Amino acid sequence: MSVNKKILLHACCGICSGYPISLLKDMGYEVIVYFCNPNLDTIEEFNRRLEAQKTVCEHFGVELIVEEYRHSEYLKSINGLENEPERGKRCEKCIDLRLQLAGVKCKKLGINTFTTSLVISPHKDFEKISKLGQVVADSFQIEYLPLNFRKQDGFLKTNNISKELNLYRQSYCGCEFAKNFS
Repeated sequence: MSVNKKILLHACCGICSGYPISLLKDMGYEVIVYFCNPNLDTIEEFNRRLEAQKTVCEHFGVELIVEEYRHSEYLKSINGLENEPERGKRCEKCIDLRLQLAGVKCKKLGINTFTTSLVISPHKDFEKISKLGQVVADSFQIEYLPLNFRKQDGFLKTNNISKELNLYRQSYCGCEFAKNFS
């Protein structure tokens, strides 16, 4: 890998992105954070998480790209799956939507590699997300980097970074349907 190769990091929130940004930078990547979360149930929640994301990006000195909040796009993508349990088909569609949008953004920016901070959560299925990421990568002729950010205490490290930066700490994944399971 060449030094300072660009990578687009899809970021679900500031908490989850801290350690991934740090690790990717240590690996020699120029990290561009892509905050794309149409799944968030309200614009207020979107803005709270965005402010936390801005703090993390400023702390690590990385560029932040913010996708417009379009909750209706999320609702359309999960239509008929509203009553699915957490970690079920609704969640898979949600993750796929965000990874697809990351693929589009990569192509638009001329970035050939992307990954997501979603995989740092112990509540998310690393293998399933990696497979979705690879399908997106194949369709856009780019590379998905399947890094398991949980390894080497990544979840603990990202939580420590979020505490150090005094970030907003959400109590649910973000969609209105998840609140029923929180």
